Amino acid sequence: MSKKPFTDFQLSTPILEAIEQLGYHTPTDVQQAVIPVALSEKDIIVKSRTGSGKTASFGIPLCELVEWEENKPQALILTPTRELALQVTEDVMNIGRYKRIKATAVFGKQPFRGQVAELKQKTHIVVGTPGRVLDHLERGTLSLEKVKYLVLDEADEMLNMGFLDQVDTILKQLPKQRTTMLFSATFPQDIHQLSDRYMQSPKQVEITTKATEIAEIEHSYIKVTDKTKFAVLKDVTVVENPDRCMIFCRTKEHVDFVAQGLASMDYPVEKIHGGMEQDERLAVMKAFRAGEFRYLVATDVAARGIDIENITHVIQYDMPVEKESYVHRTGRTGRAGALGKAISLVTESDMRRLREVEQYRGEAIERRQAPTERELIRTADAFEEKITTADVRASKTEQLNADIMKLYFNGGKKKKLRAVDFVGTIAKIEGMTAQDIGIITIQDTVTYVEILNGKGPLVLRAMKTTKVKGKQLKVYEAFKK
Repeated sequence: MSKKPFTDFQLSTPILEAIEQLGYHTPTDVQQAVIPVALSEKDIIVKSRTGSGKTASFGIPLCELVEWEENKPQALILTPTRELALQVTEDVMNIGRYKRIKATAVFGKQPFRGQVAELKQKTHIVVGTPGRVLDHLERGTLSLEKVKYLVLDEADEMLNMGFLDQVDTILKQLPKQRTTMLFSATFPQDIHQLSDRYMQSPKQVEITTKATEIAEIEHSYIKVTDKTKFAVLKDVTVVENPDRCMIFCRTKEHVDFVAQGLASMDYPVEKIHGGMEQDERLAVMKAFRAGEFRYLVATDVAARGIDIENITHVIQYDMPVEKESYVHRTGRTGRAGALGKAISLVTESDMRRLREVEQYRGEAIERRQAPTERELIRTADAFEEKITTADVRASKTEQLNADIMKLYFNGGKKKKLRAVDFVGTIAKIEGMTAQDIGIITIQDTVTYVEILNGKGPLVLRAMKTTKVKGKQLKVYEAFKK
């Protein structure tokens, strides 16, 4: 079936311009199926493997549907992890950049006060973990009265992590007249019960077939013993020579052991697990996304929903306890139509888990032999060359932000300034239009305005002598973090 271009979805020019700059040229299967339904404001249930482009499938229609003029949140997106909340927030902000859509992330283990200050601003979309969203609701710092759109992202994982009661409590407080979109890689009974209670005649879409999954990811396993496992891991990396690789372990102790072992051999490697401080985890994920190192050793905390481009290999140092986790782990590779490899190191005691995974997937996983000495000799030079070569690349956000300047003005709410005052003033500057103005953040005593399309210097010069609502404000380029 031929795919429609994004222009056939009748999206507005600001949204089309953003997705073009983000490199979204042809809709993926999930985007093709979801976007028209979401734009028609109908409930939808989507079963789709990770890496299928589902964030844009709900992010694009949400950014199209929300009204910029409304100050209170119009959409709520619930995610299971803080990492995914941040990523979804970034993706939504990028898609809505030229419409000045503001998305705010709220999650635990982050100062509450800062989130409250963000929510007091004009906020169109809130992205959050269930626990922290519920905290804001109980304290009265998050308003749901204008919410017309709800997205449950990675719904099965939210239930696996014990968030069912919290999700249930949140959904009871939402306006009944709303559009609900539920995305899940698997569909346990609890998901069906949740949808029966809170969704109205939802359209059901299943995207990934086993045939397409196998075409995108080459699955195999190698028999090992506990004593030979690390040595085999090292040999596999030499022979496979991945561009980017995620190595999954069951425990943080194994993550520490593997990461330390690879680092001692000068691998460009970092680790991430639940025992690390949140800021450290976020910094590691940002650096991995930017290509600052090639190998990431992780527990399942990093397995769900984190969209890192060009992960060529997933190696399972430990088989997961839950068969569903195999799908979520291996879904880190083979994304957006690219070919990936999923290699599992399997001990005799892991064979039962392997058979359960095969039964769950409906396909046998091919057994392969550990790399031979001959293969290691043949691939050693290429491996050494790649491992010493940096792979730094700009993120989509950095590419989109390349022609954006953020300006600082020394006036805000206390001077009774509103976003429309800045838009009206700046749009009158010769060479400027309202479409050249990005997100506006008004605080008590300061305001930040993003100027798009490389026109920041023009506005900076003009505003030195231009008044806003009769007030001459000081204006500077804001410090970049």
